[in-house]
Amino acid sequence: MEIDFSKDKNGLVPAIIQDATTRNVLMLGYMNEEAYQKTLDTKKVTFFSRSKQRLWTKGEESGNFLNMVDLKVDCDNDTLLVFVDPVGPTCHTGTDTCWGEKNDETPGFLGELEKIISERKSNPENQNSYVASLFKSGINKIAQKVGEEAVEVVIEAKDNDEELFLNESADLLFHYLILLQAKGYSLEDVIKVLKGRH
Repeated sequence: MEIDFSKDKNGLVPAIIQDATTRNVLMLGYMNEEAYQKTLDTKKVTFFSRSKQRLWTKGEESGNFLNMVDLKVDCDNDTLLVFVDPVGPTCHTGTDTCWGEKNDETPGFLGELEKIISERKSNPENQNSYVASLFKSGINKIAQKVGEEAVEVVIEAKDNDEELFLNESADLLFHYLILLQAKGYSLEDVIKVLKGRH
């Protein structure tokens, strides 16, 4: 893996730091050749600090290290993508990321969908909300809906209508997310169980 440190007059390349599990971007730093080599040798992400003008291992003072899992170089050989297992918050302000975001296990659309379901659960007075009406009906009704959708997925799996199968699968997942929240859990809790089994 060849990295072109010569493109920048200071011999620096950007290093994008991404959580190896959640795939959330945690921060951006800069590495020179020495910082890159130290990162490879110690498996602790090390940058060249432009303000301190020296090597700086993330977590050297706070203990919030970024343990390197994998590293890739972009197509122009001048930018690094570093996959890490973070120990504690990444940002010096105490947040999970340098953009003030939470480093959730369920990023992307499913995470957003869980937030919407949670909002509907918290606002049951919304008469037009199907989700709020399910929460009002109680756990038995929600569990029944999950059972009904599971049966429909099984039925459609035996047929050849892919569109119906995918629609029923989406219904099952949606109602399962509602059931999880009705029981006080999230998809992240299920992911932790799966990771524990892995």
